[in-house]
Amino acid sequence: MNNVITIDGPSGSGKSTISRLLAEKIGFHYLDTGAMYRAVALAAQRKGIPMTDGKRLGELCRNLDLHFNTDERPARLFLGREDISGAIRTPDMDMLASEVSAVPEVRKEMTGLQRRMATGVKLVAEGRDMGTVVFSEAENKFFLTASAEIRSKRRFDERIHRGESVSLNGVTEELKKRDHQDQTRTVAPLKPAEDAKIIDSTALTPEEVVQKILDSLDDKTE
Repeated sequence: MNNVITIDGPSGSGKSTISRLLAEKIGFHYLDTGAMYRAVALAAQRKGIPMTDGKRLGELCRNLDLHFNTDERPARLFLGREDISGAIRTPDMDMLASEVSAVPEVRKEMTGLQRRMATGVKLVAEGRDMGTVVFSEAENKFFLTASAEIRSKRRFDERIHRGESVSLNGVTEELKKRDHQDQTRTVAPLKPAEDAKIIDSTALTPEEVVQKILDSLDDKTE
């Protein structure tokens, strides 16, 4: 399966930025699966569906009209005709997305949708279980890490840039909670695939990380 490159990792590891840059560099589409789970969380919240109601959440996922507009950079995510790209980028959606992604019925439906999105195209797929579950047969898998301090600072800077009023300590605590939820969930927990190349981005620029990935891809084709 060489039409998909997977990039997994925890919040603040740089995977979204890296995935976008890499996709643009090599002419692949970029699949932001984290945004998809955020969209599910947003839709569930609007409909008043508890994050513990697997049956209703599964039905919700089956009927979601969810699609990316890749004509824009970065791509915009639409729920029906509504652009929800901004609405899903809030602290509440951070935690709700983590909760909803632990629901087996949700993971089943979203995994199927993500696999269908990869049909007939070349993808850089970014998330938390791309290499372990969704595209486990992919030939090129990467897992990004970074120190807790750096990841917290990156997320803090990102939220300040969005105009939010937050503290670094608050962001750090939220990140710890999100990490715990992602790593300890029963279904598709966050972890590197056994055959993934692990890259520590703590002291690297996004461009340097992309180059490491490109070098690894080149090595496999030699």
